[in-house]
This record gives sequence, C-alpha cells and structure tokens, in this order.
Amino acid sequence: MEFKRKLYSRGSSFETTIPKPLLFKLDLAKKNDVIFKYDAKTDRWYVEFQSGGKNGSKISKK
Repeated sequence: MEFKRKLYSRGSSFETTIPKPLLFKLDLAKKNDVIFKYDAKTDRWYVEFQSGGKNGSKISKK
C-alpha cells in the first residue's frame, strides 16, 4: 500500500496531512501526538502515533 501527499509551505516551515487509513487504531476522540523519527543507519523516516498524552500507548507505522 502506498500513500502520496503534497508538502505545503507554511511560513518558514512545511506541513503535510496524514492519511486517514493510518489512523485506524487511534481513538480520535482523545488527544494524539505524531512523532517523526529519523534512522540515520537506514536513511529512513518513521511516523509514530502517541495517544493519551505523554503516558499514552505508542502505535508505530512505517
């Protein structure tokens, strides 16, 4: 499965949207954070979702 998203300029930074199918495990009624992690060894980015604030459970997506 593959998702393509546009990158939008927003002042001095950039933003994009997260496809809804990636959010299927999240409780969207609660606060959720999106964490972007870079692995220098593999030269890849990973997106991690953290729900329920700082002490919430982590759900990883590649």
